[in-house]
Amino acid sequence: MVAELNGWWEVVSDIVGETHSASGPDVGRVADRAVRRLGISAELYLVDHGQRVLTPLVATGRGPVGVEDSLAGRAYQLQKPLWQRTSDARTVLWVPMVDGTERVGAVCFGLPPDLSPQDSDVRDRCLSLASLLGHIVATKFAYGDTLHVARRTTPFTRDAELLWQLLPPLTFASEDLVISVVLEPHQRVGGDAFDYAVDEDVAFCALFDSVGHDMQSGLTTAVTLAAIRNARRSGVRDLRALAREADATIIENRPAGARYVTAILSWLDVTTGELTYLLAGHPPPLLLRANAALKVLETRPRIPLGVSRAPADGILGREQLEPGDRVLFFTDGITEARDREGRLFGVDRLVEFVEHDSAANLAAPETLRRVMRAVLDHQRGRMDDDATLLMLDWRALAGTLPLGTPLHPGTA
Repeated sequence: MVAELNGWWEVVSDIVGETHSASGPDVGRVADRAVRRLGISAELYLVDHGQRVLTPLVATGRGPVGVEDSLAGRAYQLQKPLWQRTSDARTVLWVPMVDGTERVGAVCFGLPPDLSPQDSDVRDRCLSLASLLGHIVATKFAYGDTLHVARRTTPFTRDAELLWQLLPPLTFASEDLVISVVLEPHQRVGGDAFDYAVDEDVAFCALFDSVGHDMQSGLTTAVTLAAIRNARRSGVRDLRALAREADATIIENRPAGARYVTAILSWLDVTTGELTYLLAGHPPPLLLRANAALKVLETRPRIPLGVSRAPADGILGREQLEPGDRVLFFTDGITEARDREGRLFGVDRLVEFVEHDSAANLAAPETLRRVMRAVLDHQRGRMDDDATLLMLDWRALAGTLPLGTPLHPGTA
């Protein structure tokens, strides 16, 4: 047993040591070379921004595999290892690859006959390796273009290029809170954006929707993000004061013509579950409890950000969440998506899909991926407007936590 553990430890040591000076694509080659000492092969696959395909990081003659129609995609969706036997008596083990709790892709491990995926130690060690590789891959995006290209199935617009550089990861998770987001059309999005910041016992979450569908929309969104982040990091906590900072900055930096941003700003006390929120011309969020939409979180909104410097505070909404509650923020591109006959997707249909996928005991990232797929299907695969979903999952049940999230004390 000691010799066996030493073998796995040497694999980890090789991967950590060699990837310090490796480029993005080199990570896949380093990983495969390291696990060969155990008779295993490893192939890394990155998921695209639209979460539709998994693409090999290293060119080996194998093409992308679909998230919806493959064992690899199933492992990615459910965030658990899955396997199948091959004709040469080996086993292909697909393991989700994550950066923390952000879904990066999947790793395909080829296991020799003496290593069984039914052995929990084998699965756990492969999961640990895949998580390590996810962390390493995530650090390499800043140093080159190859990884970015691997995640794109279609070219990005300049608007989208700008926006994606400003956004935090699509998923955050701790033992008390999960924040997850999806945006479409991911290759053309420019006006929609989100932000969050989790510090100790409090979490800030915001969703933005800038008027228009051009580069100026993206620039207005960028200015709004910068203004609110700067004020927040300078110690401003009052949501109305944050909105006023955004008003002033948008007005000072916009060109001729009306430019404004609808938004929802919120603070969540992660310890108590008290949610405080401010609507600025934005659709109100939905509260889900026990997998059912309980109510719309409405309050008297203020005008959108950047319309006027005059005081327009609006009324802060407050809601006491219960453990397991989910709060869904969305932009109007979701509810206003139209099918071929011009029928809106609408709030009722949104509720129907969210309730259905929440009842399947899926983690928030997968729930949102499936809901967004329904929105895209409704609009024949092409969005006419930016569309964003953001879900807060407070004190999520153990079964709905993303891979790698610590469980609450006493849960199994």
